[in-house]
Amino acid sequence: MSGIVIRRFSAEDRPRWDALWRDYNVFYKRSVEDRVSERVWSRLLDNAGEPYGFAAEIGGVLVGFAHYFFVFSTSDWNPRCYMQDLYTDPAARGQGIGRALIEAVYEEADREGAAQTYWLTQEFNHTARKLYDRVARLTPFVKYQR
Repeated sequence: MSGIVIRRFSAEDRPRWDALWRDYNVFYKRSVEDRVSERVWSRLLDNAGEPYGFAAEIGGVLVGFAHYFFVFSTSDWNPRCYMQDLYTDPAARGQGIGRALIEAVYEEADREGAAQTYWLTQEFNHTARKLYDRVARLTPFVKYQR
């Protein structure tokens, strides 16, 4: 993971975050309203409310991000940490960026006393799932939505 810097977002990251955010949403075949993206960005930037996030950079270039929330649970006293978004620029993959972002979220979850850290991905996300199988445990839960 040499050369990877994991940090909080800064205002200068906005154009690059926009490009990565757009690519991430295209990958997951979802449409996000501009006002939602604005809200996400403003909360990431001020780091004062959820979602929280980490930026990954190499050589001064933003190459990935992770966004996460703390969620209260009905079965644990401590909150759980839900990593909703994790993305690495395809041109920068294979350098340990995803792992570094996950580890940063794990460290933050540990500092906050989270009972667990979890995330979802699409079944077709085979490349990322190879990493996830090394850093986490697949659960048997099935998601339903309306």
